[in-house]
Amino acid sequence: MIITNKDIKTGRFKSDIKKKLKKFEGTEIHERIFKKDFTVWKKDEQYGELIRNRLGWLVLPLSMADKTEEINSFVSEIRESGFEYAVVMGMGGSSMCPEVCRETFGVRKGFPDLFVLDSTDPETISDIEDSIDITKTLFIVSSKSGTTIEVDSFLRYFYAKAEEIFDQQAGSRFVSITDPGTYLETLSKELGFRKVFVNPPDIGGRYSALSYFGLVPAALIGVDIARLLKNAEAVMNSCIDEPLEKNYALLAGLTAGSLSEFGVDKLTFFLSEKIRSFGYWVEQLIAESTGKEEKGILPVEGEIAGKSSSYGRDRFFVNVYLKKDKNRKRIKALMKKKFPVMNIELKELYDIGGLFYFWEFATAVMGAYLNINPFDEPNVKESKDNTSKVLSYYNENKKFPDQMSISSNDKIKLYPGKESDAGNLLSMKNGKVKISDLLKYFMDQFTVGDYISIMAYLNRTEKTEKLLQELRELLRTSVKCATTLGYGPRFLHSTGQFHKGGPDRGMFIQIVCDDKSEKDIPGKEYGFSILKQAQAIGDFESLQKHGRRILKINTGSDANKGLKELIKAFRKVLK
Repeated sequence: MIITNKDIKTGRFKSDIKKKLKKFEGTEIHERIFKKDFTVWKKDEQYGELIRNRLGWLVLPLSMADKTEEINSFVSEIRESGFEYAVVMGMGGSSMCPEVCRETFGVRKGFPDLFVLDSTDPETISDIEDSIDITKTLFIVSSKSGTTIEVDSFLRYFYAKAEEIFDQQAGSRFVSITDPGTYLETLSKELGFRKVFVNPPDIGGRYSALSYFGLVPAALIGVDIARLLKNAEAVMNSCIDEPLEKNYALLAGLTAGSLSEFGVDKLTFFLSEKIRSFGYWVEQLIAESTGKEEKGILPVEGEIAGKSSSYGRDRFFVNVYLKKDKNRKRIKALMKKKFPVMNIELKELYDIGGLFYFWEFATAVMGAYLNINPFDEPNVKESKDNTSKVLSYYNENKKFPDQMSISSNDKIKLYPGKESDAGNLLSMKNGKVKISDLLKYFMDQFTVGDYISIMAYLNRTEKTEKLLQELRELLRTSVKCATTLGYGPRFLHSTGQFHKGGPDRGMFIQIVCDDKSEKDIPGKEYGFSILKQAQAIGDFESLQKHGRRILKINTGSDANKGLKELIKAFRKVLK
């Protein structure tokens, strides 16, 4: 991984940022982090144990190096046993890194093909089920807490499928990765799982890429995990040993924190096509770590690159590219317009191991600059609690709580974020509302510095992704705002924290559909469709509670047809 001082340019803020960074000279902030000095982030003693118990990631490149033989031996056993597929069943930190490794490295010949299940959408589950042969599939149940509702539901569903085939030997088709002493660890032993990987407990989910959560799935597809860790170790050593002016992860964190004080708080990633999926992971890491106490730095990944004139002045661009791509043209154009930019060159794909560590350290430093605890996620639990309440209501009443809705046409139903919004609009048209009226009302609330987040509780197919990106690009170019796109419920374990705990600069478009089928969850009174709807309702209510600007859209039973109608309606409003 190559980065120098010339690769970090702060544009029109050069002198201001130089002054701010000057204040950190001699503070030895990097040394204090490695000594687990919690006062780097919070002075109050009540945070001491909470923070110290989340810093195990700092030495993972060394501590996990001792575990590579165990992991590789396990992989050899799996291959010799005839497994041709593997399915990671996780959410957030336990599923993001495996997905990045699968999309970045692919699958080596002779190793199991890997699928990642982190959605309660019934069609998504069907797509994975149709892509595997359960008799030749290893299921990896990944959960730090061991009680994540989605992971528990995935386990119930596929264990029942395996039990039909293997009876009492069904457990031999499963392994788990969890913290010591969790319910999942106990259950794994009771059900006779093939293996239980007990992860170090002092690591938060989003900082666990280089632990068992990331390394076991990576090794299963043939990634050289020792080499991956070696790259991470090189970056770790630079974070420990280098002074401020050459400690680039430290500089990245301090620069991002400093720029946010000037309203430049949208950290926008450009990534080479081969490492494009790294954006999913880094988005989760930064958003969930920094979005709290009404503060935060918003990571933006996956946007279509535009001309410099299409961006607002709240952007800090990070260009990560493989050496052979020489992907710096678009950054040069932005530099000419005095946008802050950073270039990071990867010599090879295995540099992604160092890239994981680089951004973990940089994110921890952002938290220190913002005076927040970057290792907790208070609003993630809030959404989980809301989902539980909605499910309890459904189980008692066999229906969901009423929400103020507006039937706009046969294809789309709209739900304003507040009842007062619906009342105002209804009075405007004598009880009749057009889609354009509501969309205009929503978009009129936009102010410079806001971002728009599309939250899609849909099956992530190629066609759906294309339509959502079209909507995203339309919104970005029309109002020159940063945009994010997340699929529910996976984003609840990542950017969902930023949405509720970060600054009130977000405008939210929640998109749901009428599922065509249901899949029962063994032992539960509801299925996956009901669970997904409950999660969407719970998140909607949580955003309302925080006073966020939100619009809920039901695309009907044909999600893609509904999305086309929605794009058409937005075009009329935004022209």
